[in-house]
Amino acid sequence: MPKLLHLNCSPRPDSESAAGARAFLDRFRRARPDWEIDAMNLWREPLPEFDGYLLEAKYARIGGKSFTNSQHDAFAIAERLALRLSLADRVLISTPMWNFGIPYKLKQWLDVIIQPGLAFRFDPAQGYLPLLKDRPTIVILASGSDFVTGMNRGRIDMATPYLREALRFIGISDVRFVPIGPTTGPTEPIRAAREAAHRRLVEMAGRF
Repeated sequence: MPKLLHLNCSPRPDSESAAGARAFLDRFRRARPDWEIDAMNLWREPLPEFDGYLLEAKYARIGGKSFTNSQHDAFAIAERLALRLSLADRVLISTPMWNFGIPYKLKQWLDVIIQPGLAFRFDPAQGYLPLLKDRPTIVILASGSDFVTGMNRGRIDMATPYLREALRFIGISDVRFVPIGPTTGPTEPIRAAREAAHRRLVEMAGRF
């Protein structure tokens, strides 16, 4: 059964990014009723801290050393998280923008799965090489400012380039971003931004 992995990166169930994801998934389910949706809420799923035995395991692998039992158990958690991404035929990431970047839970997830031997490898002649196959990916990015029309009051979107590069590094280059913003301020611009984004998401979901 083909699978779509949905990473929900907002702690607020009524957030604009979550609402955009619901609009997308409602249409996607109708268009692809035979697909499995693996829903992963990064605020509810246990993510390991990147320290202790997991950190030791990373550097053991980089140094070509064998794992201790404790390092093996810690690395197995990262392997399971990376496998959920690896098994997905499509990926949907819905996230708010926090302080011009991404929420720390999404950064933690990336830090845990981007491990040597899991998501990338290093070749002395070629440098860093991705280990994951490319797959269509959509990122819903909600922000308080309006980065769509340029009315962002001089603020810089650091979330989009970071996510694009982090995903490219592990092999995922087919990424499309759907911004939603502004999400704060006067009611009318918020409504207009939401409706425009939802129309685009519904249209994309029908052929994703």
